[in-house]
Amino acid sequence: MPRPLHRGVSGGGRLSGNSHDFWDDAQMKDRVEKEDVDRSRSSSGHTYLSIRFPFRFLFSDNSLYKHGASENGFLSDPYSPGTSRSRHKLALLFLKLSLVAVLILALTGSFWWTISITTSSRGHIYRGYRRLQEQLVSDLWDIGELSLGTSRLKEMEFCSQECDNCIPCFNVSENLALGYSGGAEYDRHCGQMSSQSCLALPPANYKIPLRWPTGRDVIWFANVKMTAQEVLSSGSLTKRMMMLDEEQISFRSASLTLDGIEDYTHQIAEMIGLRNESNFIQAGVRTILDIGCGFGSFGAHLFSKQILTMCIANYEASGSQVQVTLERGLPAMIGSFTSKQLPYSSLSFDMIHCSRCAVDWDQKDGIFLIEVDRVLRPGGYFVWTSPLTNAQGFLRNKAAQKKWDTVRMFAKDICWDLLSQQDETVVWRKTSKKKCYTARRPGSGPSICSKGHDVESPYYRPLQACLGGTQSRRWIPIEERPTWPSSAKLKSKELAIYGLHPEDLDEDALNWNSAVRNFWSLLSPLIFSDHPKRPGDEDPSPPYNMVRNVLDMNSHFGGFNSALLEAGKSVWVMNVVPTSGPNYLPLILDRGFVGVLHDWCEAFPTYPRTYDMVHAEGLLSLEAAQQRRCSLLDLFSEIDRLLRPEGWVILRDTVAHIESARILTARLKWDARVVEIESNSDERLLICQKPFFKRQANSSRTREGM
Repeated sequence: MPRPLHRGVSGGGRLSGNSHDFWDDAQMKDRVEKEDVDRSRSSSGHTYLSIRFPFRFLFSDNSLYKHGASENGFLSDPYSPGTSRSRHKLALLFLKLSLVAVLILALTGSFWWTISITTSSRGHIYRGYRRLQEQLVSDLWDIGELSLGTSRLKEMEFCSQECDNCIPCFNVSENLALGYSGGAEYDRHCGQMSSQSCLALPPANYKIPLRWPTGRDVIWFANVKMTAQEVLSSGSLTKRMMMLDEEQISFRSASLTLDGIEDYTHQIAEMIGLRNESNFIQAGVRTILDIGCGFGSFGAHLFSKQILTMCIANYEASGSQVQVTLERGLPAMIGSFTSKQLPYSSLSFDMIHCSRCAVDWDQKDGIFLIEVDRVLRPGGYFVWTSPLTNAQGFLRNKAAQKKWDTVRMFAKDICWDLLSQQDETVVWRKTSKKKCYTARRPGSGPSICSKGHDVESPYYRPLQACLGGTQSRRWIPIEERPTWPSSAKLKSKELAIYGLHPEDLDEDALNWNSAVRNFWSLLSPLIFSDHPKRPGDEDPSPPYNMVRNVLDMNSHFGGFNSALLEAGKSVWVMNVVPTSGPNYLPLILDRGFVGVLHDWCEAFPTYPRTYDMVHAEGLLSLEAAQQRRCSLLDLFSEIDRLLRPEGWVILRDTVAHIESARILTARLKWDARVVEIESNSDERLLICQKPFFKRQANSSRTREGM
């Protein structure tokens, strides 16, 4: 702190002629010079304090300035007049004000810069931070693995025998305990613990499915959960089959009313006005939704005509239509009309088929038919085979006649045209013109959904009582759409609906065609080395074990599906669009493929061991960017549930995510290999195979081939 200034120097001293006086004068001069130095220090001290405390002048009691005057009120500087001191004070004050203004401007600019950062910029910053976190976690995992050894990693336990056929989200006993009834107990109910924390083993006598197309007509009896009585008592036309022996089931038709599925599909074609079922493609029919499909014989026959049929049926603990259909190598999933909308986009199928599908179409004010109308494309067909629709009206009793009249009148109210009626089969066609809805009599039939309620891709929303899909830009009659296989390569006009250009699809196709070639070249030697030719087998073409049912967990534009077909692979692909990413499900369906919307923190609506290959490109990065309620281990245990023994997993993602996934494969008991794509690429391939563990009678587990 500056020293206090002394009094008595401002009045001047007297001069003396003697030496003592001279000495006194010298001492006086020394004191004056010392005081000048003190004043200089005092001034610099004030400047320093002014910088450190720029808001000091705002306080009324400014004690720091009191040292600038002597105790008697005179100025302490003997050489400066009062006006100079005032100017000095004004200069200091101006400097302080300038500093305050600069500080305020700096703070204000910083504030506006902060709030001007856009959401996407914050997202980039956040994702960059998350990537650093993920890399750190991966590095820590690697350090832990090196320090503890892979033998110390805890493997997941096998499920009990009661859970060999379990499906999370479809627990009937738990649903009944929660109060669900009236059929809702068989519906999908996913809670917080909808994942499976153990590994499901196949049944004791499980065998690898026969290769396509043999496996379409013959399956191993032990691979599906059903009894011989359920096989022999199948009454539906599409369920007709016979057991060859104790180990196999054959699906060659033996109908008493028709000469088989071929005649049945031929009849439907004629009712539409076609020569036979081979002309379905020319009529704009490529994809069919088969409700209550029996055991998939309808779709199995049409597959040879390039018709893709998706089977949906309720959950069944035993004798499942969906499980048997998938075991035959045909598209299927669990789906119910009980209370919720199907996870398909509006205007997705060219035909919807129901042969004794056990749906009461006349109930709940026609709300089930409204859901059919939503997923049916303009100009599409609804085919219903039932004793209620028998053309011989006298064969129907009063109750059946009332049901038939209710359905027939409701179909008219939603602008369906009755094309034909033969025997027990009736065919309607949905209108191609929106003006039909506005031309109806007031109060006749359900209203059109408002724009807010007309969700294009609902995810298990409650059933709606209004007509959906009418607000969609995809309202294009099937006769005006490109026919298969041209539909797989949409033109610029169709792509514009999705905000895409032909170049986007061309580049995507180029990348996937190359990827599929690389996948098969990688898989073939691996399969050959791990699985030599089985006794009695002919020399198969690669891959050597059967790859028929393929699940793509993050389908993007459906490019993987398209590339597999172009490569001539005899596969079908279940394209899944995660709810956490961009929704290209309408595009996938419009290309002539099948697909579904799904949340991968929930169990997929299918039975264990139903897919031969599971593929996911960029899914781990997509899920990591979300605030997920499930872990990576939950996701991988669900993949294990879906994958059949000796099935394959192909993951493509960033190095950090692939390394994290690779460590988890040890816990799942998978065989895994990391493959470098390009030397300068930040992505890797993880190729895994699920071993064939078998449950023995003494509850021990052995690995096939060991």
